[in-house]
Amino acid sequence: MTPGEVFLLFGGGLLAGTVNAIAGGGSLITFPLLVGLGLPGVAANVSNALSVAPGYAASAVGSRPDLVGQGRRILRIIPTVIAGTLCGSALLLFTPRSVFDVVVPFLLLGTALMMAFQNRLRALAGHPKDNSPRKAALLTPLAVFLCGLYGGYFNAAMGVLLIAALALVLDEPLRRISALKNVFSAVVGATTVLLYSAFGPVNWAVVAVLAPATIVGGFVGARIARRLPSEVLRWTIVVFAATVAVVLFLT
Repeated sequence: MTPGEVFLLFGGGLLAGTVNAIAGGGSLITFPLLVGLGLPGVAANVSNALSVAPGYAASAVGSRPDLVGQGRRILRIIPTVIAGTLCGSALLLFTPRSVFDVVVPFLLLGTALMMAFQNRLRALAGHPKDNSPRKAALLTPLAVFLCGLYGGYFNAAMGVLLIAALALVLDEPLRRISALKNVFSAVVGATTVLLYSAFGPVNWAVVAVLAPATIVGGFVGARIARRLPSEVLRWTIVVFAATVAVVLFLT
């Protein structure tokens, strides 16, 4: 890599780590950046997933005040997150790369629409506060499994999907859901690191530049997220995901 490419990657990593912690979707910065630098789609996705994983962990650490009282919930759901991630990673590694290139824009656009129409979806599904404990116990693992499946297949905007899905089934403020998203994203990240390191087409030079940058950005972004109003946070997510989906459709 040239010095200019290293500088560009490090700056993109800082911004991506910050955005991941605030709203999810930081990979929507780094994934197109890697493709623009010449990496094939799957190699860019795999290298990006490994690069942002440390930033997810930093975001989770920075979100600790909003994780108080959620310990049991996290421990119950982590195995489901891992199972979904394993299934998604298997799909990525063992299906044709042409399928990945076609599917990705639709995944991003669907995520943006889900977040934009969150209130209407809640009306159809029932507000989380109206869910019985049994219904919530069934819906939460299902939502998290599907998010893990998505994250294992395509890492970009996974946090967006996690927030949208968790907000439909949990009666919690968005900042606490965002903190929960950071923990589950860290679990997905750790799982994909193990798999992709062994079986994926990783560009380790890219990872060496991006990973430290996402750690710094993730910790800073978690602090910023705790101070943002819920609606600002939600529409930041929507605009970001929709914009990149349109760009990928056009290209």
